[in-house]
Amino acid sequence: MDFNNYIRDVANFPTTGVGFKDITPLLKDKTAFKAAAKALLHMADGLKVDKVVGMESRGFFFGPVLAVELEAGFIPVRKVGKLPAEKISQTYDLEYGTDTLEIHKDSIQKGDKVLIHDDVLATGGTAAAVCKLVEALGGEIVQCNFLIELGFLNGKEKLKGYEVHSLLRY
Repeated sequence: MDFNNYIRDVANFPTTGVGFKDITPLLKDKTAFKAAAKALLHMADGLKVDKVVGMESRGFFFGPVLAVELEAGFIPVRKVGKLPAEKISQTYDLEYGTDTLEIHKDSIQKGDKVLIHDDVLATGGTAAAVCKLVEALGGEIVQCNFLIELGFLNGKEKLKGYEVHSLLRY
């Protein structure tokens, strides 16, 4: 299946000058959605995974699906003020500003094997921040897994030392 047919380009979103890759056409098509989930799962073949970490908010689309199929727990990483229990935070740079993410302190145990998933790898700031959060809690990152990689933004450079896989690359 050519997943490119299900990705919509939106100019100047969320800010002027940013070209946004909209995955909602893929999500609304049951065949494409299922095939993409299977392809993302295939990228994790042979890995032992205790937890799948998904970033707010689009990492929540496929992250729980991957967790169920990998027989792992799902851990949401959220923006400030969205998690109710004790947490740690990490601030990072985006291609269009800065942001901060949080994770519950009790979500990752020392030695947990963790797959990190998000929809897009752009500049790598979000994924690198999540890697720092997971490692601060004692987790071992076995893979960073993305639906889309925007290669021209060199985000993979911020993830050196980690296994990184993407279904689509632009």
